[in-house]
Amino acid sequence: MKLEEEITQKHFRNEYHKAAVNMVYTFNWLNNQNTSILKPLGITPQQFNILRILRGQYPKPATIKLIKERMLDKMSDASRIVEKLRIKEFVERNICSHDRRNVDVCITQKGLELLTKIDKLDDEIDGNLSSLNQVEITQLNDLLDKLRG
Repeated sequence: MKLEEEITQKHFRNEYHKAAVNMVYTFNWLNNQNTSILKPLGITPQQFNILRILRGQYPKPATIKLIKERMLDKMSDASRIVEKLRIKEFVERNICSHDRRNVDVCITQKGLELLTKIDKLDDEIDGNLSSLNQVEITQLNDLLDKLRG
């Protein structure tokens, strides 16, 4: 459906304005789709992002600083999200052995098992973009990379 119909707005200042609104709207739409897929598993997209970062580090731990650097949503409170994951027993937090000011975070076996379940949903997650063919999705990726410079 066209953006104008989705948000019932007929006119935009120009195509740049429309593109900016379209990207924000589409991000929120995609985020809502992913949230609904993850919700039955008891995690948010931000928690999922941190678990994937930690799986990439596994078996080495990651500091909160490293997690923040790699997170997709730079405005998320990584420490708070890690604490929620710790309460759910998906991660462990330990004082860093070589710098007591830092905390090492490591994914647990329970966290790895959850990611294995989510991996089985990859087709459903990718399906959110299935209206684009392979050439279009590559072009979209190239355009988004170009936009960010």
